[in-house]
Amino acid sequence: MIELVIRQRTRDLGSFEVGRVLPFARRRMVGPFIFFDRMGPKDIPPGLPREADVRPHPHIGLSTITYLFDGEITHRDSVGSEQPVRPGEVNWMTAGRGITHSERFERLRDEGGPMDGIQAWVALPAEREECDPGFWHYPADALPEFGEAGATGRLISGRLLGLASPVPVDSPQFYVHWRLAAGARLSLPAEYPERAVYVARGEVEIGGQRVDAGSMAILAPGDTVTIQALHDAVLMALGGEPVGPRYIDWNFVSSSKERIEQARADWAAGRMKLPDLDDAEFIPLPPKIAGVREPEPMS
Repeated sequence: MIELVIRQRTRDLGSFEVGRVLPFARRRMVGPFIFFDRMGPKDIPPGLPREADVRPHPHIGLSTITYLFDGEITHRDSVGSEQPVRPGEVNWMTAGRGITHSERFERLRDEGGPMDGIQAWVALPAEREECDPGFWHYPADALPEFGEAGATGRLISGRLLGLASPVPVDSPQFYVHWRLAAGARLSLPAEYPERAVYVARGEVEIGGQRVDAGSMAILAPGDTVTIQALHDAVLMALGGEPVGPRYIDWNFVSSSKERIEQARADWAAGRMKLPDLDDAEFIPLPPKIAGVREPEPMS
Protein backbone atom coordinates (compact mmCIF):
# COMPACT_ATOMS: atom_id res chain seq x y z
CA MET A 1 0.00 0.00 0.00
CA ILE A 2 2.85 2.41 0.83
CA GLU A 3 5.81 2.88 -1.51
CA LEU A 4 7.68 5.46 0.56
CA VAL A 5 7.29 7.53 3.73
CA ILE A 6 8.79 11.02 3.66
CA ARG A 7 9.46 12.65 6.99
CA GLN A 8 9.34 16.44 6.82
CA ARG A 9 12.69 18.23 7.17
CA THR A 10 12.21 21.01 9.69
CA ARG A 11 13.79 24.43 9.49
CA ASP A 12 13.54 26.93 12.35
CA LEU A 13 12.83 30.41 11.01
CA GLY A 14 12.91 31.96 14.46
CA SER A 15 9.26 33.00 14.64
CA PHE A 16 8.02 29.52 13.69
CA GLU A 17 9.15 26.27 12.09
CA VAL A 18 8.60 25.16 8.50
CA GLY A 19 8.66 21.49 7.52
CA ARG A 20 9.63 20.67 3.91
CA VAL A 21 8.13 17.48 2.46
CA LEU A 22 8.30 17.97 -1.32
CA PRO A 23 10.51 18.07 -3.29
CA PHE A 24 12.36 15.05 -1.87
CA ALA A 25 15.44 13.34 -3.30
CA ARG A 26 13.63 10.03 -3.86
CA ARG A 27 10.31 11.56 -4.89
CA ARG A 28 10.30 14.96 -6.56
CA MET A 29 6.56 15.13 -7.33
CA VAL A 30 3.20 13.49 -6.59
CA GLY A 31 0.99 13.96 -9.63
CA PRO A 32 1.45 17.65 -10.46
CA PHE A 33 2.33 18.56 -6.83
CA ILE A 34 5.97 19.66 -6.78
CA PHE A 35 6.23 21.51 -3.45
CA PHE A 36 4.69 20.93 -0.02
CA ASP A 37 5.60 22.89 3.12
CA ARG A 38 4.06 22.78 6.59
CA MET A 39 4.00 26.16 8.37
CA GLY A 40 3.93 25.67 12.15
CA PRO A 41 2.15 24.79 14.32
CA LYS A 42 3.21 27.63 16.59
CA ASP A 43 1.57 29.97 19.10
CA ILE A 44 2.90 33.39 18.21
CA PRO A 45 2.87 36.26 20.71
CA PRO A 46 2.00 39.79 19.56
CA GLY A 47 4.88 41.76 18.07
CA LEU A 48 5.97 39.25 15.42
CA PRO A 49 8.99 40.86 13.68
CA ARG A 50 8.56 42.03 10.08
CA GLU A 51 11.45 39.77 9.16
CA ALA A 52 9.00 36.86 9.44
CA ASP A 53 7.02 38.20 6.46
CA VAL A 54 7.70 36.83 3.00
CA ARG A 55 8.67 39.90 0.96
CA PRO A 56 7.69 40.23 -2.73
CA HIS A 57 9.23 37.51 -4.91
CA PRO A 58 8.53 35.95 -8.33
CA HIS A 59 7.12 32.70 -9.71
CA ILE A 60 6.66 31.09 -13.13
CA GLY A 61 5.15 27.83 -14.35
CA LEU A 62 3.07 26.85 -11.31
CA SER A 63 0.05 27.47 -9.13
CA THR A 64 0.42 28.05 -5.39
CA ILE A 65 -2.18 26.89 -2.87
CA THR A 66 -2.26 28.42 0.62
CA TYR A 67 -4.48 26.59 3.11
CA LEU A 68 -4.53 27.23 6.86
CA PHE A 69 -5.59 25.26 9.92
CA ASP A 70 -4.99 28.29 12.19
CA GLY A 71 -3.92 31.91 11.77
CA GLU A 72 -4.11 34.40 8.94
CA ILE A 73 -1.82 35.47 6.07
CA THR A 74 -2.33 38.50 3.81
CA HIS A 75 -1.52 37.94 0.13
CA ARG A 76 -0.71 40.76 -2.33
CA ASP A 77 0.34 40.27 -5.94
CA SER A 78 1.21 41.89 -9.24
CA VAL A 79 -2.24 41.34 -10.78
CA GLY A 80 -3.69 43.68 -8.14
CA SER A 81 -4.95 41.20 -5.53
CA GLU A 82 -5.00 41.86 -1.79
CA GLN A 83 -6.59 39.00 0.14
CA PRO A 84 -6.19 37.55 3.63
CA VAL A 85 -6.59 33.79 3.89
CA ARG A 86 -8.07 32.26 7.04
CA PRO A 87 -8.60 28.68 8.23
CA GLY A 88 -10.54 26.53 5.76
CA GLU A 89 -10.26 29.07 2.93
CA VAL A 90 -8.17 28.79 -0.22
CA ASN A 91 -5.85 31.31 -1.85
CA TRP A 92 -5.01 29.94 -5.31
CA MET A 93 -2.48 31.84 -7.44
CA THR A 94 -1.47 30.80 -10.95
CA ALA A 95 1.89 32.22 -12.00
CA GLY A 96 1.93 31.11 -15.64
CA ARG A 97 4.37 33.33 -17.55
CA GLY A 98 5.14 35.30 -14.40
CA ILE A 99 3.72 36.81 -11.23
CA THR A 100 5.11 38.35 -8.04
CA HIS A 101 3.53 38.27 -4.59
CA SER A 102 4.11 38.76 -0.89
CA GLU A 103 2.76 36.99 2.21
CA ARG A 104 2.56 38.99 5.40
CA PHE A 105 1.50 38.16 8.94
CA GLU A 106 -0.13 41.49 9.80
CA ARG A 107 -2.95 40.26 12.04
CA LEU A 108 -0.62 37.93 13.96
CA ARG A 109 1.80 40.82 14.38
CA ASP A 110 -0.92 42.91 16.03
CA GLU A 111 -2.83 40.27 17.99
CA GLY A 112 -0.69 37.13 18.21
CA GLY A 113 -2.25 33.67 18.10
CA PRO A 114 -1.75 30.21 16.59
CA MET A 115 -0.23 29.74 13.13
CA ASP A 116 -0.51 26.47 11.22
CA GLY A 117 -1.04 25.59 7.59
CA ILE A 118 0.18 24.19 4.31
CA GLN A 119 1.59 25.82 1.22
CA ALA A 120 1.70 23.59 -1.85
CA TRP A 121 2.69 24.18 -5.47
CA VAL A 122 1.21 22.51 -8.51
CA ALA A 123 3.30 22.42 -11.70
CA LEU A 124 1.36 23.56 -14.75
CA PRO A 125 1.12 21.27 -17.79
CA ALA A 126 3.51 22.23 -20.59
CA GLU A 127 0.80 23.83 -22.72
CA ARG A 128 -0.23 26.07 -19.79
CA GLU A 129 3.18 27.09 -18.44
CA GLU A 130 3.02 30.47 -20.20
CA CYS A 131 -0.64 31.25 -19.47
CA ASP A 132 -1.73 34.62 -18.08
CA PRO A 133 -1.24 34.93 -14.32
CA GLY A 134 -4.26 35.05 -12.03
CA PHE A 135 -5.47 34.84 -8.45
CA TRP A 136 -8.62 33.33 -6.91
CA HIS A 137 -9.92 33.22 -3.34
CA TYR A 138 -12.54 30.76 -2.07
CA PRO A 139 -14.23 30.90 1.36
CA ALA A 140 -14.62 27.63 3.23
CA ASP A 141 -18.34 27.37 2.48
CA ALA A 142 -17.63 27.44 -1.30
CA LEU A 143 -15.69 24.15 -1.13
CA PRO A 144 -17.46 20.77 -1.33
CA GLU A 145 -17.50 18.62 1.78
CA PHE A 146 -18.07 14.90 2.24
CA GLY A 147 -17.73 12.38 5.01
CA GLU A 148 -18.08 8.91 6.39
CA ALA A 149 -18.68 7.91 10.00
CA GLY A 150 -16.15 9.87 12.05
CA ALA A 151 -14.42 11.29 8.98
CA THR A 152 -15.20 14.63 7.31
CA GLY A 153 -13.38 16.15 4.38
CA ARG A 154 -13.13 19.39 2.42
CA LEU A 155 -12.17 19.18 -1.26
CA ILE A 156 -9.69 22.00 -1.77
CA SER A 157 -9.06 21.47 -5.48
CA GLY A 158 -9.73 19.02 -8.30
CA ARG A 159 -12.16 16.09 -8.29
CA LEU A 160 -12.61 13.13 -5.98
CA LEU A 161 -15.41 10.75 -4.99
CA GLY A 162 -17.83 12.37 -7.42
CA LEU A 163 -17.30 15.92 -6.14
CA ALA A 164 -15.57 18.82 -7.89
CA SER A 165 -13.97 21.91 -6.34
CA PRO A 166 -14.61 25.31 -7.97
CA VAL A 167 -10.87 26.09 -7.90
CA PRO A 168 -9.58 26.47 -11.51
CA VAL A 169 -7.08 23.63 -11.88
CA ASP A 170 -5.10 23.03 -15.09
CA SER A 171 -4.64 19.25 -14.95
CA PRO A 172 -6.37 16.23 -13.33
CA GLN A 173 -5.69 16.30 -9.59
CA PHE A 174 -7.18 16.24 -6.09
CA TYR A 175 -6.34 17.89 -2.78
CA VAL A 176 -8.37 17.17 0.36
CA HIS A 177 -8.32 18.24 4.01
CA TRP A 178 -9.64 15.33 6.09
CA ARG A 179 -10.46 15.20 9.82
CA LEU A 180 -10.77 11.75 11.43
CA ALA A 181 -11.91 10.77 14.90
CA ALA A 182 -9.91 8.06 16.66
CA GLY A 183 -10.82 4.68 15.16
CA ALA A 184 -12.50 6.15 12.08
CA ARG A 185 -11.71 4.81 8.61
CA LEU A 186 -11.84 6.34 5.17
CA SER A 187 -11.27 4.93 1.70
CA LEU A 188 -9.10 6.72 -0.85
CA PRO A 189 -10.07 5.44 -4.30
CA ALA A 190 -7.66 4.52 -7.08
CA GLU A 191 -8.90 7.33 -9.35
CA TYR A 192 -5.41 8.73 -9.96
CA PRO A 193 -2.07 7.05 -10.69
CA GLU A 194 -0.19 9.06 -8.05
CA ARG A 195 -1.50 9.67 -4.53
CA ALA A 196 -0.10 10.65 -1.15
CA VAL A 197 -1.35 11.25 2.38
CA TYR A 198 0.30 13.77 4.72
CA VAL A 199 -0.48 13.43 8.44
CA ALA A 200 -0.72 16.90 9.95
CA ARG A 201 -1.88 15.76 13.39
CA GLY A 202 -2.36 12.42 15.09
CA GLU A 203 -1.40 9.01 13.73
CA VAL A 204 -2.94 6.71 11.12
CA GLU A 205 -2.50 3.17 9.84
CA ILE A 206 -2.33 2.36 6.12
CA GLY A 207 -1.94 -1.26 5.02
CA GLY A 208 -0.71 -2.26 8.47
CA GLN A 209 1.94 0.49 8.56
CA ARG A 210 1.77 3.39 11.00
CA VAL A 211 2.27 6.92 9.72
CA ASP A 212 2.73 9.64 12.31
CA ALA A 213 2.38 13.43 12.28
CA GLY A 214 4.81 15.24 10.02
CA SER A 215 5.09 12.35 7.55
CA MET A 216 3.80 11.86 4.01
CA ALA A 217 2.98 8.35 2.78
CA ILE A 218 3.39 7.87 -0.98
CA LEU A 219 0.78 5.30 -1.97
CA ALA A 220 1.14 2.49 -4.48
CA PRO A 221 -1.09 2.89 -7.55
CA GLY A 222 -3.96 0.72 -8.60
CA ASP A 223 -5.91 -0.09 -5.43
CA THR A 224 -8.34 1.60 -3.09
CA VAL A 225 -6.51 2.40 0.15
CA THR A 226 -8.08 2.27 3.61
CA ILE A 227 -6.81 4.76 6.16
CA GLN A 228 -7.61 4.26 9.85
CA ALA A 229 -7.02 6.89 12.52
CA LEU A 230 -5.25 5.50 15.57
CA HIS A 231 -5.88 8.82 17.35
CA ASP A 232 -7.84 11.91 16.31
CA ALA A 233 -6.09 12.91 13.09
CA VAL A 234 -5.87 15.64 10.47
CA LEU A 235 -4.76 14.58 6.98
CA MET A 236 -4.02 16.17 3.62
CA ALA A 237 -4.58 13.78 0.71
CA LEU A 238 -3.23 14.83 -2.69
CA GLY A 239 -2.24 13.56 -6.10
CA GLY A 240 -3.27 13.36 -9.72
CA GLU A 241 -1.97 12.73 -13.20
CA PRO A 242 1.76 13.41 -13.71
CA VAL A 243 2.56 16.42 -15.90
CA GLY A 244 6.10 15.29 -16.74
CA PRO A 245 9.46 16.10 -15.17
CA ARG A 246 10.10 19.67 -14.08
CA TYR A 247 13.11 21.79 -13.23
CA ILE A 248 12.88 23.82 -10.05
CA ASP A 249 15.23 26.66 -9.17
CA TRP A 250 14.41 28.95 -6.27
CA ASN A 251 10.77 29.99 -6.91
CA PHE A 252 10.75 29.08 -10.59
CA VAL A 253 9.29 25.87 -12.05
CA SER A 254 9.50 24.94 -15.73
CA SER A 255 9.90 22.09 -18.20
CA SER A 256 12.72 24.16 -19.74
CA LYS A 257 16.08 25.06 -18.18
CA GLU A 258 16.34 27.97 -20.61
CA ARG A 259 13.02 29.38 -19.39
CA ILE A 260 14.24 29.31 -15.80
CA GLU A 261 17.42 31.12 -16.83
CA GLN A 262 15.29 33.77 -18.52
CA ALA A 263 13.17 34.16 -15.37
CA ARG A 264 16.29 34.57 -13.24
CA ALA A 265 17.59 37.23 -15.62
CA ASP A 266 14.22 39.03 -15.64
CA TRP A 267 14.06 39.18 -11.85
CA ALA A 268 17.68 40.30 -11.52
CA ALA A 269 17.11 43.09 -14.06
CA GLY A 270 13.89 44.31 -12.45
CA ARG A 271 11.71 43.36 -15.42
CA MET A 272 9.02 41.64 -13.29
CA LYS A 273 6.38 43.98 -11.87
CA LEU A 274 6.12 44.06 -8.08
CA PRO A 275 2.76 43.70 -6.26
CA ASP A 276 0.62 46.80 -6.72
CA LEU A 277 0.06 47.24 -2.98
CA ASP A 278 3.47 46.02 -1.76
CA ASP A 279 6.26 47.39 -3.95
CA ALA A 280 8.66 49.00 -1.48
CA GLU A 281 10.92 45.95 -1.06
CA PHE A 282 11.64 42.54 -2.55
CA ILE A 283 13.71 39.38 -2.12
CA PRO A 284 16.92 39.60 -4.19
CA LEU A 285 17.80 36.81 -6.61
CA PRO A 286 19.94 34.25 -4.75
CA PRO A 287 23.30 33.40 -6.30
CA LYS A 288 23.31 30.56 -8.80
CA ILE A 289 24.67 27.25 -7.52
CA ALA A 290 25.38 23.92 -9.18
CA GLY A 291 22.50 21.46 -9.18
CA VAL A 292 18.93 22.12 -8.13
CA ARG A 293 18.12 24.97 -5.77
CA GLU A 294 15.06 24.27 -3.66
CA PRO A 295 12.69 27.11 -2.79
CA GLU A 296 13.08 29.02 0.43
CA PRO A 297 10.50 28.07 3.07
CA MET A 298 7.17 29.91 2.83
CA SER A 299 7.86 31.16 -0.69
